[in-house]
Amino acid sequence: MILNQQYCIASIRSHYSQFSDTEKKIADYILGNPDKIIHSTINQLAEDLGVADSTVFRFCKRIGFKGYQAMKIALASEIVTPIKDIHETITEEDTVQTITEKVFRSNMKTIEDTLHITNESALESAVNMICSANRIDFFGNGGSGIIAMDAYHKFIRTGLTVYASNDSHIQLMTASQLTKNDCAVFISHSGSTTDILEVLKIAKDAGATTIGITNYGKSPLSKSVDIPLYTVSDETDYRSEALSSRIAQLTLIDALYVNIMTKRQSEGKQALKKMRSAISLKRL
Repeated sequence: MILNQQYCIASIRSHYSQFSDTEKKIADYILGNPDKIIHSTINQLAEDLGVADSTVFRFCKRIGFKGYQAMKIALASEIVTPIKDIHETITEEDTVQTITEKVFRSNMKTIEDTLHITNESALESAVNMICSANRIDFFGNGGSGIIAMDAYHKFIRTGLTVYASNDSHIQLMTASQLTKNDCAVFISHSGSTTDILEVLKIAKDAGATTIGITNYGKSPLSKSVDIPLYTVSDETDYRSEALSSRIAQLTLIDALYVNIMTKRQSEGKQALKKMRSAISLKRL
């Protein structure tokens, strides 16, 4: 997938933790000198950094572009129409309101960046797979486990058969009972959590269709699932990248939910009506 050309910088930041030392050297140079880059050839950049032209070319491919020229066009577009660069650089002088604004703006940017790398075809395939499955299981551990439970809480309203558990042993057991008619959704920011990868293997061995929600970039999870869906997030002063990604994960799941409810029409409305009725009775 090639990124929207305005999001070169977002791509570099989302991949940064996975870069080699040489790739980080190139990334730091591009982020620090965007104006210089758009006027430099690949040979000039390689010479400035003391690396081979092929190394720069591979870096461009790594962040989602066809080559150096495509990356330069993207970067030029971003400079001409700048995307507000928002970071939670919190200082001792910041007021409560200032800190609050920085957090809100950081979350807004996370959602915007994720929207611009969302693959419409992959999203549509995920919606169709979930709608046609006999059963949908959501899997996640730690912070991602909370997101999986939120997805379960939402998708109960669709009338589809859904399930989730935060217990790793129960996850393994339920995954073993899936069939080729079922769908398993795996949520993991890093895409390399051992427990989740073990559950993924069992689900695939059982024949289930698999969907992954993970950070943009190559990971064991994104390479193994049938449909990878990606989020983008930056690490900031007071929140790790994984913590920041929760906002994008929740929003992506919301998008899946609304698409599925729209697709199911009367079935979805009937399921929602039953749930609201049951909750109302509980309050009496």
